[in-house]
Amino acid sequence: MRLNGESLTGQGYALPLDRSSVEPGIVHLGLGAFARAHTAVYTERAMQATGDHSWGIVGVTQRSDAVVQQLAPQDCLFSVAERGEGAAPLHVVSSIVEAVSGRDQPGVVVQRIASPATSIITLTITEKGYRMDPRTDSLNVADEQVQADLAGGPPRTAIGQIVRGLQERSRLGSGPITVVSCDNLPANGELTQRLVRAFAAALPDAESAPLLAWMDGNVTFPNTMVDRMVPATAAGDLAAVEHELGLRDKAAVVAEPFMQWVLEDNFAGPRPRWEDAGALFTSDVAGWEAAKLRLLNASHSLLAYLGLATGKTTIADAVAEDALRAACERMMFDDVLPTLQLPPGLDGETYCKQVLSRFANPALGHTTAKVASDGSQKIGLRLLSTVHGNLDAGRSPKWAALAVAAWMRFVAVTPVEELNDPLAADLHAALPSLRTASEVVPALLGVRSVFDAELAAHSGFASLLEHWYSVIDHHGLEGLGNEILHG
Repeated sequence: MRLNGESLTGQGYALPLDRSSVEPGIVHLGLGAFARAHTAVYTERAMQATGDHSWGIVGVTQRSDAVVQQLAPQDCLFSVAERGEGAAPLHVVSSIVEAVSGRDQPGVVVQRIASPATSIITLTITEKGYRMDPRTDSLNVADEQVQADLAGGPPRTAIGQIVRGLQERSRLGSGPITVVSCDNLPANGELTQRLVRAFAAALPDAESAPLLAWMDGNVTFPNTMVDRMVPATAAGDLAAVEHELGLRDKAAVVAEPFMQWVLEDNFAGPRPRWEDAGALFTSDVAGWEAAKLRLLNASHSLLAYLGLATGKTTIADAVAEDALRAACERMMFDDVLPTLQLPPGLDGETYCKQVLSRFANPALGHTTAKVASDGSQKIGLRLLSTVHGNLDAGRSPKWAALAVAAWMRFVAVTPVEELNDPLAADLHAALPSLRTASEVVPALLGVRSVFDAELAAHSGFASLLEHWYSVIDHHGLEGLGNEILHG
């Protein structure tokens, strides 16, 4: 029997919330597994803790309607199955009240954003979903879908949907609203604000001027940092949930027990008391964000690229290899921590040990191939800041360079049609016919959408990259291990 409200009641399962009392107050763009295992859970717990049930979530998918098809027959109910040490029992989440296909129903998305009941828009649309031009750090107005949205077609980009929703909201007088990015991007609120305002500014003057003026007094974009590992749900996970729940749940998600959300308290109107659900409100989101990007996410990337080079299928397999674990430890302790200003309340050594422990959780099945995707969009945020920080201090970024070199080799040996990266064609166009270290490293350093000119011209950094590339290319796991542990 399929999971839904009636079947769940028949199983004797009591939901944390009285569904009849939950009203929509949040529109979430990008209704993937992470959003369901993170933002939806925090929101449910906040409503449960306070008794304020006005924060139901209208979830919007972006590129497909698969999640809508999973959730709609289930009354938008779904399970979160925690895996690993300290895992909680299987939990059915009830905070999503509607699932909308943004691809097929863009007008409905605009209406939901414009509704007076909506006070918050949250986003998990991944780096690509922001349609940002990396050369300008602003909206890529040359993007075909952005152009279509600007021309007045049904908005199908997330930024277009937000702006058209805000435009209708201002026309209706629906009141202030807060846009909360939950993606792993530096200053994600400021970035979202920049892109939203760029879209609005690109509209005809008669539309843009009043909209921008309304936004000045009615819309805020707080910065946030989110953290929870949520791998893709496999058939075996669905079978395990069905066995435990006694019902078939096609929208179930699997997650680690750990969960974190740090937010800037900069809201234009009312909000859920997420702090009652364990979220942290602070004036220093940047410090938490930098620690996550440059310690956890950077290590994730290092393990992914080294794991792929040495035949490791999952991150847990990779971190179980002594040499690869040592490379992570040394990058965090030797390269990253000396360049970070940690926020109050965050102990660097404890955090690093926690990162490695979380990566070792075999139940998550986080694949090296999945973590390796979109590398051109990630290495700048995760690794190159650490490289710059060490070079500026006169130190050698030995271990961060290993991660970058592993990415370069991954690009060089992966066929362009298999390279899951928005810059796949550009990266392969830059590659030389000979895929040796001395040829590939300077060629990829010349890709300006990834490496700035100053870094590309640094001979010491280039030498480190060529050294590590050669070790990975010629010596395999054993040689790489010897170089990491004894070199």
